[in-house]
Amino acid sequence: MATSDQNSARKPLAALIGTGAAAALVALVGAWEGKSNDPYRDIVGVWTVCYGETQAPMRRYTDKECSDMLAARLADYAGPVLQRNPELAGHDNQVIAASSLAYNIGAANYAKSTVARRFSARDWRGACDAFLMWNRAGGRVVKGLDNRRRAERAVCLKGL
Repeated sequence: MATSDQNSARKPLAALIGTGAAAALVALVGAWEGKSNDPYRDIVGVWTVCYGETQAPMRRYTDKECSDMLAARLADYAGPVLQRNPELAGHDNQVIAASSLAYNIGAANYAKSTVARRFSARDWRGACDAFLMWNRAGGRVVKGLDNRRRAERAVCLKGL
């Protein structure tokens, strides 16, 4: 995960994007990240817990603790998304989708993405379509990433 702006990290997710949007974002990202209440070693051997958290004490967590931890981490991405694209304020579905993307690709990659540039140009549909550009790893389309991007795009298109 990318490093984010310190000021946005101090603000709770619900304060950044609203209670309903925060709950929807946690649910969306949580569904794609998967959760383990008990610590485990990931594919490269890094100790991980909850929704991919590597910076927390490695112990058993409750479901609520895992959700709270994810919400706190998501604030580190929603803040920079709104700083990069202030025009998204009040557009919950687009903020949810963009924050999910930033969480997965990093805030810095989001900031320079076609998605962010199209939102800035107020090309809402074009921005949503650009999510599909982020479906590759190692130069190859990855089915799981493709599915996630299609789900994020569907959220992004709601209400347009």
